[in-house]
Amino acid sequence: MNSQKTTVYYDGLCLACSTEINHYRKQVGSENMSFLDIMDPRFSAEEHGIDPLRVHKYMHVKDRRGNLHEGVDAFKVIWSNLPRYHFLDRMSDQFAVRAMMNLGYSFFVKIRPYLPRRKAGCEDSPYCEVRK
Repeated sequence: MNSQKTTVYYDGLCLACSTEINHYRKQVGSENMSFLDIMDPRFSAEEHGIDPLRVHKYMHVKDRRGNLHEGVDAFKVIWSNLPRYHFLDRMSDQFAVRAMMNLGYSFFVKIRPYLPRRKAGCEDSPYCEVRK
């Protein structure tokens, strides 16, 4: 078994995203995950094998085997690591539930540029341009 941690890539300037990630960090099982802020000036998407534009649009997670997941699939990987959220991982395998999750996530992706952002460093995010 690979001992590498699951890596969660998140936008630290997005208030909603940061709040959710902070919640996950407090959960049992989070010790098996590392959380990387894609807005950290030291972060390089290319070094992680991620498209630099897509990582700003969709949630990305790299599982312990090194497989990259995005969108609802990324959340499934997170939930599978957190015992409290295993039920969501299982529920999302049902066709109707998965379809609703994908629809909801597509809506979130469209409105996320308009959600409140932290100010410091915002000029580095492609989503900050919406507010200019």
